[in-house]
Amino acid sequence: MKPVEIKPGVYWVGAIDWNLRYFHGYLTPRGTTYNAYLIIDDKITLVDTVKHYLYDEMLSRIKEVVDPAQIDYLIVNHVEMDHSGCVPKIMELLPKAKVVTSPQGKKGLLRYFKREWDFMVVNSGEQLNIGARTLNFVHVPMVHWPDSMVTYIPEDKLLLPNDAFGQHIGSAARFDDQVGWDIIHEEAAKYYANIVLPYGDNVLKALDVVSQLDIDMVGPSHGVIWRSYLDKIVPVYRKWAGNETEPKAVIVYDTMWDSTTRIALALQEGLEEAGVPVTVRFLQTNHMSEIMTDLLTSRAVLVGSPTLNNGMLPSVSGFLTYIKGLRPKKRIGLAFGSYGWGGQGAKEVAAILNGMGWEMPVDFINLQYLPDDQELDGVREAGRKLGAAILA
Repeated sequence: MKPVEIKPGVYWVGAIDWNLRYFHGYLTPRGTTYNAYLIIDDKITLVDTVKHYLYDEMLSRIKEVVDPAQIDYLIVNHVEMDHSGCVPKIMELLPKAKVVTSPQGKKGLLRYFKREWDFMVVNSGEQLNIGARTLNFVHVPMVHWPDSMVTYIPEDKLLLPNDAFGQHIGSAARFDDQVGWDIIHEEAAKYYANIVLPYGDNVLKALDVVSQLDIDMVGPSHGVIWRSYLDKIVPVYRKWAGNETEPKAVIVYDTMWDSTTRIALALQEGLEEAGVPVTVRFLQTNHMSEIMTDLLTSRAVLVGSPTLNNGMLPSVSGFLTYIKGLRPKKRIGLAFGSYGWGGQGAKEVAAILNGMGWEMPVDFINLQYLPDDQELDGVREAGRKLGAAILA
């Protein structure tokens, strides 16, 4: 399998996972790539590896460029198994190689593999000269693991940031302009929303460091390589990291006998009458990872559930558990639902939204049995009131 030269003497030697459809709890309909990079210099360096079952594909590409035994350094920017899974196997072919990683990276590799390799632990700001190039290491802890590190090559104006700027796309194309901004932006947003979102403060710190570097190419660990759309993705990343949203709403709900559906649609009408664009997601037909892309840029999130067994529906509970872990901030929330006698479902939703620190300018809506026309008029008015708060 052929490598791809992305800079003179720098090769993409990763692997394409065409069949992956589920990763980290979310759907990946386009598959993914695991990117590894081979740098040919006085000291030959491999940056990251791939998922264990794609080892042969990576090795085939490396062998097209160099005998693996000639590799001097293996840089592990991140120890998560989709990037480090091949480390034990590849190290069997690298008799003289040092494993270069962060202090937390060494701890993680030892914990995973119980192998005493020849480690070179680098601190943030340290450099490694490999000949014509100097590799600069910057720690970016909790973007998105404690061990996370980026490698910067100033001579090539190339940043290798591992998971940052990634997207799950399995493609024969290696560069952003070969796929197109719309698809890349969509997948980068989905990746950020489902993996990186909780670590916005750390991402902003990392972006401040990156902004001081002279970069014209970014090679993430998943998806395509950024070369033409850097001027677009960096500002977008800063917005996402700052939890900056747009004046729009997403309504997420499940239902049993369509009473909660009627409330959801009446809220949609009221919001639209107030001039707020609305996306409506039914949990029986929309996966929560897809909904997160809507939530990433929506100022208001409305969540509805009927009451079942003195609580909310399990599908709604699962969705709320998922977003609690991702910790979106600076949102406006509204809970709604229907019930037969107990009425706890909508109350539980409201408690969770309130517990995330969201603004709750409108009281939660909880209607018994089938809402009538007068009640739905009240729901529309609540939607208009919420719309005014969104646009304020």
